[in-house]
Amino acid sequence: MSLQTIMLAVFDGVAYAALVFLVAVGMTLVFGVMRILNVAHGSLYALGAYLAASLVLGLGASGWSPWLAYPAMAAAAAIIGVVVGGAIETLLLQRIYAKEEALQLLVTFAVFMMLENIQRLVWGVQPYFVGEPLQMLGNIELGGIAYTRYQTLLLPAVALIVLFGLRFFLRGTLTGQVILAVTEDREAATSIGVNARRVFLSTFIIGATLAALAGALAAPTTSIQPGMGADMIVLSFAVAATAGLGNIEGSALTALLIGLARSFAVYIAPELEVLTPYLIMVIVLLVRPQGLFARPEARRI
Repeated sequence: MSLQTIMLAVFDGVAYAALVFLVAVGMTLVFGVMRILNVAHGSLYALGAYLAASLVLGLGASGWSPWLAYPAMAAAAAIIGVVVGGAIETLLLQRIYAKEEALQLLVTFAVFMMLENIQRLVWGVQPYFVGEPLQMLGNIELGGIAYTRYQTLLLPAVALIVLFGLRFFLRGTLTGQVILAVTEDREAATSIGVNARRVFLSTFIIGATLAALAGALAAPTTSIQPGMGADMIVLSFAVAATAGLGNIEGSALTALLIGLARSFAVYIAPELEVLTPYLIMVIVLLVRPQGLFARPEARRI
């Protein structure tokens, strides 16, 4: 394997890991605070991609500056996170917090199926692609290899900003400390006046926005088509489970590990590309059932 091939695999792996991390960290944040495994998270990723593509193509058709594509992508993520994410939490999840985990899982799966069909209804089944944001940043030459700045610099930078931004938000702000208090002991936090329902709504909107942001950022790098949400939710679950559900920093490292492993598999053994992330997950969970970075917790009875 040549040095150039290794570098290409690393660049591809880091860019892909950045997108997977954004989805996985939203899922793990929601699970860590609300104890709900949101199967519909992948659909929010797909909706972010579709809406971002529609906004960027609409701006281009109207003759607006192509640089507005980046604010449009951020706006698409915010719209999906606040409107769709807020509606899911307010209209559905608030009714099932006290229900059994199996029912919660079935409800979020039903939401996933509905959102998948809504995508087909609104955008059809033909693939969408919007390449302007990728092209406008141009290429960068690293080790004699020309690679897009969008994937080499922008995607990892956004992932790092989200990682450290979440760390600061949760540990350095009053709102974040309230969220952590609800995570540790909802009953105790409620007894001292914390509005747990408001915390749950805010948390779910943040998680939904991160998933939609990943979709919006992925729009210039891939073909947007039905089924992309299902692929991403399975992969992001593999990342979250391998790291340990509820572990934000672990999700970042695990996303990088799985992203690089998947990328190297593409160049070394393409037939193992799909299998690689789940093989890593199975091996890790056999050795550490709680995940790589999670600590065992005493079970409450």
